Amino acid sequence: MNCNVPTDIVFSFTGFATRGGGTDHHADGWGIAFFEGAGVRHFVDHEAAVKSPIADLIRKYPIKSKNVIAHIRKATQGRVSLENCHPFVRELWGRYFVFAHNGDLKNFVPELNGPYQPVGTTDSEAAFCYILQELRRRFDDALPMLPELTAAIGELCAEIARHGTFNMMLSDGSALFAHCSTSLHYIVRQHPFSEAVLSDEEVKVDFSEVTTPDDRVAIIVTEPLTTNETWTSFGEGELKVFIDGLPLDD
Repeated sequence: MNCNVPTDIVFSFTGFATRGGGTDHHADGWGIAFFEGAGVRHFVDHEAAVKSPIADLIRKYPIKSKNVIAHIRKATQGRVSLENCHPFVRELWGRYFVFAHNGDLKNFVPELNGPYQPVGTTDSEAAFCYILQELRRRFDDALPMLPELTAAIGELCAEIARHGTFNMMLSDGSALFAHCSTSLHYIVRQHPFSEAVLSDEEVKVDFSEVTTPDDRVAIIVTEPLTTNETWTSFGEGELKVFIDGLPLDD
């Protein structure tokens, strides 16, 4: 989720978490990270999201953030364990970066020779460490301007995607980068708001009752979460950047 004002994700997370072992087979752990100022609230659990008491807390606790990344895991590489749960968090240029990946990378063994080393055994964490290592190598200790950063991330995503499926999300709290290999969709909710109905739970909400006319929220997911809204598909190999609830090319 990427927004122009701090917003809670309770509605979308309710449907999303149900797919973690309920309406879908992604039952090998889950996690979520909320940016708050320079900090990050980071929750992970190796239990399936549908039965995790931590996920139940997130459903009931309306944490507000402008950038949120959540992930439900179907293990393809690495055992089911806490250290292998996404999203992963690392520091670069004095700010936190948060990363999650959906897919499977084959024969991806990057040479990691800097400060970024995986703690777990997933291809996803190795890809995250490689991206941060290469960004630091290209730009040294200076945060680049957004166009240069976007171009570099796009090149690295294309390189990694040659090894398999690389649907990923990455954020530093100011922007959210989303790369699609096979399946990503997004929707922008803004005034005039209407009612939304979850596809995985018998839950609906009228956003006009819980928002202001100035609010704007972009939700990016693998598969659409609602049945009565129009979601936009990413193209294969496409990288989009979301700031203040909008993709930059809109």
